[in-house]
Amino acid sequence: MAITIEQIKELREATAAGMGACKEALAATDGNMEEAIKYLREKGLAVAAKRVDKESKQGIVALAEAEDKKSMALAEINCETDFVAKTEAFVKFTADAAKTALEGKDIEQTLGDDYKMLLTKTGENVKIRRSERFQLEGTGVLSGYIHMGGKIGVMVELGVPTCECAASPLLAEAAHMVCLHIAANAPKYIQPADVPQKEIDDELEVKLAALKEQKGKLPPEQALAGIKKGMAAKFCTQICLLKQPYVADGDITVEQYLANVAKECGCSPVTVKRFVRMQLGA
Repeated sequence: MAITIEQIKELREATAAGMGACKEALAATDGNMEEAIKYLREKGLAVAAKRVDKESKQGIVALAEAEDKKSMALAEINCETDFVAKTEAFVKFTADAAKTALEGKDIEQTLGDDYKMLLTKTGENVKIRRSERFQLEGTGVLSGYIHMGGKIGVMVELGVPTCECAASPLLAEAAHMVCLHIAANAPKYIQPADVPQKEIDDELEVKLAALKEQKGKLPPEQALAGIKKGMAAKFCTQICLLKQPYVADGDITVEQYLANVAKECGCSPVTVKRFVRMQLGA
C-alpha cells in the first residue's frame, strides 16, 4: 500500500525516529501504526547487536532524589559518542532511568520500550550500565551531587545521634561538602579498617619491589616492619575518605572536618555510614 506523508509524520511524532526509518517501518508493516512502532523497536535492538563491539565510554550519570530527601539514586547510561550523550532523547532517558532506580525498579525492564526506541534514534550501542539507590537508614541525612555535567555522580549518607541533629542546616551542608570531596578525590573506602588486607599486601609488594630496585636490597627485617607499617598507613590515607586531606582545607582531614561539624551542631559523632561514587566509564 502507498504510505502517505501524514502517516510518516504521525509515526515520527510517536517515536522521534528519522523520516526514512519511519517510512521503512510503515512500508514493512503495510501502514499498521502499532506494528510499525514495534518494527522500529526491534530494529533498534538489531542495530545495537551489530554494534556490540563498539566501545561505549561516553554518556551520563544522573541523580534522582525523593522530595523528602530520604532516598536518592544514581544511574549511569553509556553511549559511543559525546554528541549522542548531549541529545535531548538521551538526556531524558538517563533522567528517567535515575527516577526508575529511585523507585526501586529495574531500569531495562521498566523502560524497555523507551530503551529500544533510544537505540533506534541514536544508532549507537547504548548500555544501561549500573544504578544504585540509597534509602536513609536510622537518623541522619543523604546528599547527592553531579559533577562535570554528568561525568561523575556521588551519594553519601551521614549518621547522627538525634533527629534534632539531622535537621540542622549545618549537617546538610557538611553532607554536601563531603560529596564534593568524594567527587574530587575518589576515595575507595571510608576508613582504614575497611580496606581488604590483600589490597594492602599487594600495594606493599609493589612498593617494596621498587625500594629493592632503588637500594639494591631491602633493609633488615627489624627495620622493614616499621617501613611496611608506614607504607600501609600512607596507602590508607590516600584511599580512605576519613584520612584524606579535606578538599576545602588541606590542613585538616575529612575526619577532623566532621568532628568540627559535630561540635558546631552539638551532636557528636557525625559519621559517614556509606558513599558511592560513579565515574563515567570507570
